Amino acid sequence: MLAAFFLSICYNFTMRYEVKVTPGVKKEEITITDDKITIRTTKRAHDGEANEAIIKILSKHFHVAKNSIKILRGQTSRIKLVEIN
Repeated sequence: MLAAFFLSICYNFTMRYEVKVTPGVKKEEITITDDKITIRTTKRAHDGEANEAIIKILSKHFHVAKNSIKILRGQTSRIKLVEIN
C-alpha cells in the first residue's frame, strides 16, 4: 500500500518547457538545453501537422503518452509553451 502511494507521488509531476520549432526540414531532431527545447520537424506548419509532430517527438523523448502533452501557448507560433505531465 505504501509503495503504491509513493509511486503515485513520484510519477505525478508537471514540466513546462519553451519550445522553438523549425518546420519543414529534411531531418527531424530534438535539442534540449536547460529549460529550452529546439525541435526540427519534417512536417509543415499547415493544419496543425507540425504541432502533432511536436507532440509525437516529445512523447517519444520523455517516454510519456501523447495525451499527457499540451501546447499551452503558441499554437500558431514557432515559439511554444509546452506542458508535460
